[in-house]
Amino acid sequence: MTNAPFVPPGTGWPGDPAAPDTPVATTAEEVAGLAASAPGLSELCARQSVCRACDRLVAWREKVAVERRRAFLDEEYWGRPVAGWGDPEPKIMIVGLAPAAHGGNRTGRIFTGDRSGDWLFASLHRVGLAARPTSVRAGDGQRLIGTRMAATVRCAPPDNKPTPGERDTCLPWLAREIAEVVPSVRCYVMLGGFAWQGVWPALRRAGYELPRPRPKFGHGVETEITPPEPATGPVTLLGCYHPSQQNTFTGRVTEEMLDAVFARARTIAGAG
Repeated sequence: MTNAPFVPPGTGWPGDPAAPDTPVATTAEEVAGLAASAPGLSELCARQSVCRACDRLVAWREKVAVERRRAFLDEEYWGRPVAGWGDPEPKIMIVGLAPAAHGGNRTGRIFTGDRSGDWLFASLHRVGLAARPTSVRAGDGQRLIGTRMAATVRCAPPDNKPTPGERDTCLPWLAREIAEVVPSVRCYVMLGGFAWQGVWPALRRAGYELPRPRPKFGHGVETEITPPEPATGPVTLLGCYHPSQQNTFTGRVTEEMLDAVFARARTIAGAG
């Protein structure tokens, strides 16, 4: 029996935001149009989750879903873009790079089912921003507390390296998601330099006033931005090294370092 390249929308996957008739973007122009016209956050996430605008990413994510890793041969793979997930009115927004080929691309939920997610969710749980210390699959009972997660690119890229064009094509999804949560968000946490770079144009499109020059990325770096109405008061951006295996194995990122960033975000935002 041939493995399926993706889970058809609306067929019962836990947390699937889409339906069989959810409109599908196949070009950058269609991404922009469907992101702008989505009537709310739920429909926006549904449209994100069926996007087919980047040929290279579509081919890669579906190839991975068909061939699969030996450890997951008996598991069905999501094989679609991974939509934003978490509190619909978050005080904290976490932005990462892209789903992992055998993590989010397999489970259908960002940072779920991979080693980076193991570190991330354990830290979030320790500081009171996640209901469980682990996140292994969609529908496992995990819940984010006052927090939401998204990625600058919604599909798993080859070698974890999306191209600038793929990032730009995906930008309207992130910008509209950020615009939807403007009223509640008090703090953004960017995981890694790519996310730090990728979120700035999305914030600008969402109406934030941004400092110039742009602050350099670094672990624990903080900067304030001014949100558009109806939000009031400054919003804080926090930089955080990505909890990748390379960073955690070498000690560039420790549990204490992650906890410090998320504890700071919780203090700023008053989340939890």
